[in-house]
Amino acid sequence: MPANLTPQYIEAERKYKEAKTHEDKMKALEEMMATIPRHKGTEKLQAMIKTKMAKLRAAAQSRPAVARHGPSFHIEKTGAGQVVVMGPPNSGKSQLIASLTGAQPEVGDYPYTTRFPAPYMMKFENVRVQLVDTPPTAPEEIETELAELVKTADGVLLVLDLADQDTASVLETLISKLKEKRLELAPENLSQPPEAGRFVKKTLIIANKCDDPKAEENLAFLREYFGERFVFFPVSATRLDGLEELRKRIFLLLGVIRAYSKVPGKKADFNDPFSLKKGTTVIEMARAVHKDFFEKLKYARVWRKGSLSFQGQMVNRDFALEDEDVVELHI
Repeated sequence: MPANLTPQYIEAERKYKEAKTHEDKMKALEEMMATIPRHKGTEKLQAMIKTKMAKLRAAAQSRPAVARHGPSFHIEKTGAGQVVVMGPPNSGKSQLIASLTGAQPEVGDYPYTTRFPAPYMMKFENVRVQLVDTPPTAPEEIETELAELVKTADGVLLVLDLADQDTASVLETLISKLKEKRLELAPENLSQPPEAGRFVKKTLIIANKCDDPKAEENLAFLREYFGERFVFFPVSATRLDGLEELRKRIFLLLGVIRAYSKVPGKKADFNDPFSLKKGTTVIEMARAVHKDFFEKLKYARVWRKGSLSFQGQMVNRDFALEDEDVVELHI
């Protein structure tokens, strides 16, 4: 399949070849990843770019003297997806993570309790989602390390403080500073592709402390000020208001489906689904199960929840799966 590379990609590739510094090379590679067409014909090229980026990061981390000493902002992905949780000081994001996961990140009523990124696992039904707690985000200056972490994540939870009457100003500044890092926060239902050289992340904006006396007034102002640009989801991390619905919204933010592999003649294991991107086909799931199924697949049978027409229906390898489909692979 031809790659059909765009002019923006070709320009980014030229910049990479001419780049002299680690930073310029990384910027060019990021532009290449942002502008490369997404189809089977570019899979190997995408993998090669990712390998080059990984080598550059490794080389940068190994450089002595002027390198910044401290914990790495890179967090290996696990679970159904990775969501970075960020917010200004005292917005309550660490308390929110504690309430969602049952874990015990350090929580305090003073700024900068969280000093470096840390992953925690949130359970939603039969899957787990990785939530990454991050140091408080000073809106006036976004750390490059934090921006890089967000660029590789599957989504963002931005936690705001409804007890703070300056929250609208804080959010506006934060959005502006992120754009300087070529990062844009987008609503959950975003469908348009990002501009060349920019990273767009689907974002849930959490309006925390909805139990505060000032919360209702401040939330109304946020909604009026930002209009349809964002949806604000009110919760109370301490009183647990809205957290069950929030778990579901976080899962939906990932854009993944759950699929269950079934052995012929046996029942499916509903406790251990495969987490796959929306639009995944039978053959792509076969690859995730085992390379033998991918190489030798003849057909599959699908059982679809709530569908009378798909109860063991035979389908071909290009059939698109939906959430909670049961798939029986035949080779």
